[in-house]
Amino acid sequence: MSAAPSAATRRTVAFLRRFVKPRIRSLTAPLRRLQAVVETFSPERRAPFAPQIPGDWIPASSGAVATLFYLHGGAFLIGSPRLFRYAARAFARAGFDVFTPAYRLAPEHVFPAALEDVLRAYKAFAEARPGPFVIVGDSAGGGLAVSLMLRIRDEGLPAPAAAALSSPWVDFAASGASMRENEARDPLFTRKDILLGARAALGRQSARHPLASPIYADLSGLPPMLVHVGADEALRDDSTRLVARARQAGVDARLEMWPCVPHAWQLMSFLPEARESRAKAMEFLKARVAAATARLAAPRNGFAKRR
Repeated sequence: MSAAPSAATRRTVAFLRRFVKPRIRSLTAPLRRLQAVVETFSPERRAPFAPQIPGDWIPASSGAVATLFYLHGGAFLIGSPRLFRYAARAFARAGFDVFTPAYRLAPEHVFPAALEDVLRAYKAFAEARPGPFVIVGDSAGGGLAVSLMLRIRDEGLPAPAAAALSSPWVDFAASGASMRENEARDPLFTRKDILLGARAALGRQSARHPLASPIYADLSGLPPMLVHVGADEALRDDSTRLVARARQAGVDARLEMWPCVPHAWQLMSFLPEARESRAKAMEFLKARVAAATARLAAPRNGFAKRR
């Protein structure tokens, strides 16, 4: 990662802290209106082999190395596959077939609606595609990615080769120390903002339910994961604790902490740190796909030699 934050990042953080953070709770309605406009001019493109699954399909620009499930963020209150199509395209250009599943949003649909939707999509793809699969998730989509991997493990579905998570939201109870330590430094959120968003997404469910807040789940048996988070985020310790707990459970989990950057900065394509973080995620995913493919081929090769 960059040794020091770029000038573009410093300017962006100053803008967000001054003009966006004080208004963050009032932005859901206008952002939903913007989303509706985007969707009006961006036709849905479902995967041809799974037309029953709502979402956005972007085939790789050239020979695909894996099918990538992209789970968008938006605090479970906003967001759609077409709104985040620009982010998914970056992975398609890098050689992944990308599918961004649509999932129901809160407060109209509370937990576990989003998880049920992405699990249904993953099952359909696992039946229709030979794999390998990888998962990418930003913010709420990062937490949803961990919950999805838990369901994949528990149901014995074909496991993804790896996951790359950006500022994952994995603790609806907001119990990490960074919630208070970074409350003033975070360019976007306060702890109260995060708790209000969690309650809207949870309905009456407990904030410590292990599939809503996977920081409280048994993480054993999950695929390798790379986690990127900003050092100044209120959600910083969602990532640090997730990686620590995953490692304790025997998971190959890696953490990179970036200075100064705002929450889910990878979505801000004009930032050098966004491009650098995405490139590292792509490199990690490709390396894990290659390793998984080699492991699958090794027993067959060994058998052939013995014969």
